[in-house]
Amino acid sequence: MAKRDIFIGGAWPYANYYLHIGHLAALLPGDIIAKYYRQNGDNVMYVSGSDCHGTPITERARKENVSPEEIAGFYHEEFVKTFNNLGFEYDEYSTTMCDYHKQYVMEQFKIMLDNGYIYEKETMEDYCDTCDKFLADREIIGVCPYCGGVSTGDQCENCNHSLNSSEVLDKHCKICGSVTNNKPNKHLYFKLPEFKDELQELINKNKGSWRKNALGESQKYIDMGLVERAATRQLDWGVPVPVSGYEDKRIYVWFEAVMGYLSVGNYVALQRGIDFNQFMSNDNENLRTYYVHGKDNIPFHTIIFPALILSLKNNFRLPDYIVSSAYVNLNNEKMSKSKGNLITVNELLESFDSDTIRFYFAFKGPETNDVSCSIDDVVQTHNKFLVGMLGNFVNRNLSFVNKKFDGIIREGIIDEEIKLMTLKTYKSVGESFEKGEIRTAVNQIIEYISAANKYYDSKEPWVQVKENIEEFNNITYTCTYMIANIANLIHPILPNASKIIKEMLNIDGLKWEEELIKGEIRLKEVKLLYNRIDNN
Repeated sequence: MAKRDIFIGGAWPYANYYLHIGHLAALLPGDIIAKYYRQNGDNVMYVSGSDCHGTPITERARKENVSPEEIAGFYHEEFVKTFNNLGFEYDEYSTTMCDYHKQYVMEQFKIMLDNGYIYEKETMEDYCDTCDKFLADREIIGVCPYCGGVSTGDQCENCNHSLNSSEVLDKHCKICGSVTNNKPNKHLYFKLPEFKDELQELINKNKGSWRKNALGESQKYIDMGLVERAATRQLDWGVPVPVSGYEDKRIYVWFEAVMGYLSVGNYVALQRGIDFNQFMSNDNENLRTYYVHGKDNIPFHTIIFPALILSLKNNFRLPDYIVSSAYVNLNNEKMSKSKGNLITVNELLESFDSDTIRFYFAFKGPETNDVSCSIDDVVQTHNKFLVGMLGNFVNRNLSFVNKKFDGIIREGIIDEEIKLMTLKTYKSVGESFEKGEIRTAVNQIIEYISAANKYYDSKEPWVQVKENIEEFNNITYTCTYMIANIANLIHPILPNASKIIKEMLNIDGLKWEEELIKGEIRLKEVKLLYNRIDNN
């Protein structure tokens, strides 16, 4: 089978705070899918980066009296460490601050402008005479028209109502406290409504490959009526606007952040010496594209990003698979930084091995509905599945051979039914990974490990070792065959355990096909895969 070209875009976390478990649940499927396709020997391009621009970062930088670059740079480095600690393997994890991203986005912006999809419009905006500047939404403080609470220009801090700055009452400049007034200001707008028919066609075409929440949210977004969106913003932090007269503005973050998939993809292609335009072309029959993110980012990936691609007229492939996760709650409560009931991934890594965390969110991830996470549940899941099922099967087989036969596994005959089951498992698990159905894949792997334990128990090798050594050798060889194949099957989810098993069996490399063991096997140091966790 010809190698497939696989493009996977993981959502860009905003570089304003540490990664929390909601980020992890949403982004983990991207790494799992990438690992699976690499095992297949396919050409994988898995990219992401830190979203470093926008008003929240400039606001925080102003309060802390540092540059926005310092804020974004600090959290970007934290994200890199966290992803590394979790075993993520991006082909490139970048930032929207880097020069090649800025240059690429500006070039694409000019193409859209030349193609007639970006135009200039004058609107009345809030202006501070004291600061002598137009104010961004979050630089405005006022009164919410709905509850009377304190509000910024885009959201009430009391009732959380989303607002347009024109609705806010008694507006003042958050920077100096002066009363604002309205002045005309020019911005560039993107003609999103022009792509309504093509976007509707895209939704209809992908009813079998996008997650249901993505289909529902996308249709809702179109039915509400597409509106032209401002493509520039009154900021001095971000990607410059490549148009004369717009030196005091920057490209709006909604525009340039999603374009990061293409800017970083193009960068990776250059490093590999391949043509990114050909790789991403709709004419590339070997190409599959995946976009992995949370529920709140659905319209940006299913409506806005495809519209931007269409406006380039470059025949790039639109999203084939939208892997959009729902939300993660903590102890049945919605997580909130302000409420203080938010668990960061770093905090989780202080208590649990990365395999444990990966398995938990792969097994119980919010694929179709919101899920509730608790530390107790993580512990119980670890003990039941990783210790009680996987660890138990591997350990009792290899430890017994290590103790009784000095780590030498004699060649035997592998059970034909087990071989058939193994082949079917590769097929079914692979199909689930390719559809982005991670929970289904994990359950299919669990079924295989459960069958392995049942086989061991039913064959009673501890009895056969005394009564029929040939039968014992066949049972042990069959179990070793299953362990070797488990190492392949679990790798996208449990890379650490997979590596340990391969080392113990002296098996090199990873592949997504039957692992055929031959001859006598001499075990290396037998290690316990997982220790039981006591949650006191």
